Amino acid sequence: MKTSRKLAMVAAMTATAALAVTGCTQRNSEDPSGNGSEEGGGGGGDISVAFVPKLQGIPYFEAMNTGGQQAAEELGFEWLYQGPTDADAAAQAEIVRSFIQQDVDVLFVAPNDPNSMAPVLEEAQEAGIAVATTDTDAPDSVRELFVNQADAEGIGTALTDEMMTAMGGSGQYAIVSCGETAANLNSWIAVQEEYTASDYPDAEIVDIVYAGEDQAQATQMATNLMNANPDLTGLIGECTSSAPGVAQAVTDAGRIGEVFTVGLGTPQAMAPYLESGASSASVLWDVEALGYLTGWAGVQLANGEEIPAEPSVEGIDGVTYDADTGVLLLGPPLIITADNAGDYDY
Repeated sequence: MKTSRKLAMVAAMTATAALAVTGCTQRNSEDPSGNGSEEGGGGGGDISVAFVPKLQGIPYFEAMNTGGQQAAEELGFEWLYQGPTDADAAAQAEIVRSFIQQDVDVLFVAPNDPNSMAPVLEEAQEAGIAVATTDTDAPDSVRELFVNQADAEGIGTALTDEMMTAMGGSGQYAIVSCGETAANLNSWIAVQEEYTASDYPDAEIVDIVYAGEDQAQATQMATNLMNANPDLTGLIGECTSSAPGVAQAVTDAGRIGEVFTVGLGTPQAMAPYLESGASSASVLWDVEALGYLTGWAGVQLANGEEIPAEPSVEGIDGVTYDADTGVLLLGPPLIITADNAGDYDY
């Protein structure tokens, strides 16, 4: 497989044909065959696909891992999963290098710092490994493909709209983000800033702070923001650790109904806050489906296949592919509320 992969990579680097794809937003547990179509869903064979998340052990990436494992079982490839225990770019790079030494066929990374990860991804490509990103991108790297959960415009506008609905369309709010260099989070924030200014002139973002991937730190930062801004009526948690963090801060302060929160939180982590009213909504996507699509895309890359414009990925609908940017898009964001949080087991 490695020899054929290297030959395919040489061909891919000289080819000008564009890749194109469609596929999924939510896995269908009633029909999990997932073997793809005659057009582009072939089996995995003797293929190893490694995924290095930003951080191992949090519900979000563990759900992605579950989806990747399901794809491996159904499509017949080896799925390898390892990430740093802290959201540390240097530690993540060392794990990537360990997978290079293991000579995997395909390497997916969700970079903590896309700029520092770029040369490491180049090392992987030079070793004959297919290089891709998932969840968050390294657009200025050698990656062949980016499996994106939802586009920046969709997430940024959805977060803003949900925040403004809770706040009545006006007032001051702040953002508690995670990694200061995370490309996906920063792209969403840029949309939120522009969209708030253009469509909600009576609202204002008063501060943006960064808590890493630390929920307790997010809670403390949200508490500090409320104390420093007496007129604050909204908080957005920009990732799956800060979303429950800001909701916990409002709960601890006894300000449910006075300060509203929304964020990007996993359903089970957010369920108690959605039920209590500490959080008004969570903007996310089917995380297990994102992991499944990552594994599926890895098989296509390993086989050196041109992905067709409209492949059939069993149980997954709505994926699009932008050949100009190399972005494989899972679909529109999902709005999670107290009514549907129980539909998801992660």
